[in-house]
Amino acid sequence: MRSAATLAWGGGALALAVAGALVLPGAVNWAADHLDPPTRTDPAFDTTPDAPADIADVYAWYAGNDLRLALTFAGPSVGTQPAVYDRDVLYKILISTAPPDDTPEITIKVRFGPGAKPTQFGVRYEGIPGVTGTIEGPVEAILQKDGVKTFAGLLDDPFYFDLLGFRETRSTGSIRFNNQRSFFTGQNDTAFVIELPKSRVAGGTGKIAVWSTAARFGGQK
Repeated sequence: MRSAATLAWGGGALALAVAGALVLPGAVNWAADHLDPPTRTDPAFDTTPDAPADIADVYAWYAGNDLRLALTFAGPSVGTQPAVYDRDVLYKILISTAPPDDTPEITIKVRFGPGAKPTQFGVRYEGIPGVTGTIEGPVEAILQKDGVKTFAGLLDDPFYFDLLGFRETRSTGSIRFNNQRSFFTGQNDTAFVIELPKSRVAGGTGKIAVWSTAARFGGQK
């Protein structure tokens, strides 16, 4: 697992991946979790990797009076690859609003499902603070309810990292990073994004801890 987060925790028996972030007023940290665990998600170890359950990154940041949460998975992939929606994977965003930071007071659950046609998919959000019931609708569309906005679909991978420079640095022992070069440029992830009033989440200090898990029903394919 490669991680740049302030907080990160491992999940239980069903958890395939986890990444965490600590949100502070005026600041943001993030964590990356590609190909973790490798025996389930990395093609170098598994010829049928479980890409839908492979968390890429989790982001959390304040924008004015709003909290924005984003979870990317099943990537990075080349631009010609479609989005990945698997009805048997449950994604969770867990939020701790008070000590201890590894105990969630809020759990948001997200799942995908098939639509009326084979090429159609829908998404359902459950447990968003201040929302009565669930938010449900098609992917690739902005859904709004009770002051909350959501979107799920194929998005450009936002992570920036010189993977070639990392590999050259590791093999040569000399720093070879180039800040004009990013492995993730031009590649995509499937993702969902949630925007809600931060007053529904943040305590008096505005400090929260955010992490995520993905779990597959019925075991790995």
